[in-house]
Amino acid sequence: MARSVHCESEVEESESLRSDANIAGPMTDPVPGPRVETVGADVSRETPPPMDDTPIAHTAHLGVQALGRAGEGLPRPEQTRVMVVANQKGGVGKTTTTVNLAASLALHGNRVLVIDLDPQGNASTALGIDHHAEVPSIYDVLVDSRPLSEVVQPVPDVEGLFCAPATIDLAGAEIELVSLVARESRLERAIKSYEQPLDYVLIDCPPSLGLLTVNALVAGAEVLIPIQCEYYALEGLGQLLRNVELVRGHLNPALHVSTILLTMYDGRTRLASQVAEEVRGHFGKEVLRTSIPRSVRISEAPSYGQTVLTYDPGSSGALSYFEAAREIALRGVGIHYEAQHNQLAAPNEQQNMAEGMQ
Repeated sequence: MARSVHCESEVEESESLRSDANIAGPMTDPVPGPRVETVGADVSRETPPPMDDTPIAHTAHLGVQALGRAGEGLPRPEQTRVMVVANQKGGVGKTTTTVNLAASLALHGNRVLVIDLDPQGNASTALGIDHHAEVPSIYDVLVDSRPLSEVVQPVPDVEGLFCAPATIDLAGAEIELVSLVARESRLERAIKSYEQPLDYVLIDCPPSLGLLTVNALVAGAEVLIPIQCEYYALEGLGQLLRNVELVRGHLNPALHVSTILLTMYDGRTRLASQVAEEVRGHFGKEVLRTSIPRSVRISEAPSYGQTVLTYDPGSSGALSYFEAAREIALRGVGIHYEAQHNQLAAPNEQQNMAEGMQ
């Protein structure tokens, strides 16, 4: 049974919504559009504010606008974009980013598949997908060569969004894959044999660089790296980039880092701004203009089996993910073109980034 959209509002969230510079860093206005303010000379200081300026009404208004914008649609890619969401550091927002970007793209009219490669199954939980031990899962696809179509489930709250869940069995897959033939490319073969049309495949990787992550890197063409705006944000990314280069060189020549997303941004702190500046200095144009703020709503949504887009579409987190998805979709028009024409230059650029973070 589909869940109703949760639209309760708290003062804390509403205050963060009114502080545009704080909610998403470079995204200066959560809902673009002209703002008209008139101040009359005869207005008393005791004049009560309009009803639509109350925190609850303000949040509800943003929610309506967000859902309205979701219906506008975005350009669909010419071919399926397989994006690997990876970072071996835990707690940087990989799963949160995967499910909310997937929901945003689906709400914009795309067909999106989320593949949960993390044995914890958090992406499956956030999408409201049952993933107990007896459920057919991505483990069966990787280890037993089960067709992907037999494990994919539709997400109840979002039309056009699907999920291949993870179960606890996936925890032993790293060891079981070692002895299997073509162990690094089993996920790639499963995706290629999936017959249903898809615009995006988003793969949520575990916080490690083992065989599960390698399978994802072989299957995908693009790597999306979430980076939290906190101390030591870039620590360990050099190893991830070196692994991307190894996979590119030996297993998947099309692989490249296409997107960097800043998460947990708090515009009230100088540290967040410094980290954002450092990340943009390292990665340049790969960094999305939109960043994701710290948000109570983003943290609460998984406990209801929902993404923040359906839990509270007017929250700062939902608006930011809407904008990030829009930016990714619009960038996609030129991503494949650049990958083809810069194939020789890209390895050198990313190798320089890896050496700079050693």
